[in-house]
Amino acid sequence: MKRGKKYQEAAKSYDKAAQYDVAEAISIVKKNATAKFDETIELHIRTGCDGRHAEQQIRGAVVLPHGTGKEVKVLVFAKGVKLDEAQAAGADFVGGEELIPKIQNEGWLDFDVVVATPDMMGVVGRLGRVLGPKGLMPNPKAGTVTMDVAKAIADIKAGKIEYRLDKTNIIHVPVGKASFTEEQLSDNFQTLLGAINKAKPSSLKGQYLRSATLTSTMGPGVRLNVTKLMS
Repeated sequence: MKRGKKYQEAAKSYDKAAQYDVAEAISIVKKNATAKFDETIELHIRTGCDGRHAEQQIRGAVVLPHGTGKEVKVLVFAKGVKLDEAQAAGADFVGGEELIPKIQNEGWLDFDVVVATPDMMGVVGRLGRVLGPKGLMPNPKAGTVTMDVAKAIADIKAGKIEYRLDKTNIIHVPVGKASFTEEQLSDNFQTLLGAINKAKPSSLKGQYLRSATLTSTMGPGVRLNVTKLMS
């Protein structure tokens, strides 16, 4: 893959083979985020888990202290008073069964997170084929299947993000924006890492965090010292 001039210059500004401490990595990634838009700073962790075993599946959510820097659109599936609650709490879209054809047939996906009350999961389940592959399916572990829709919306709007293993046992999560200060990115990183370390499956044999890379949307990745991340 041919990389642009800016990317190549950025890649020369540090040792790509070295493993850096978090503070140093954040500093390098921030300096190299030179795109014309506010790039997202992302963390990619390769784990020693085997997601084919249910007990080694990692999935959870955490509220980042400084948010993600992104405005998040929330869709809530509810009925009765819970619809009113969701609207009052600032949900961008609320509804029930009538939204199914809009999503299924018209391809409407103008939202970032889906929250549902437990009694609506039978309805939402019909959207599994559409929402599942996009990682939008509500899940109790992520706090998106709940009767407390107001709290779920407040947390999401405050910067709650979900972390989970992909098919190759890697976790991909946003840490913030390039416009954040190094302190804000560091606070978010530590909160995120604490949650991921806590989620370590008890059945896992061998090393939990195999490798970790911090990168911006358009910049090169900086490798982190994983030994220090697990302490």
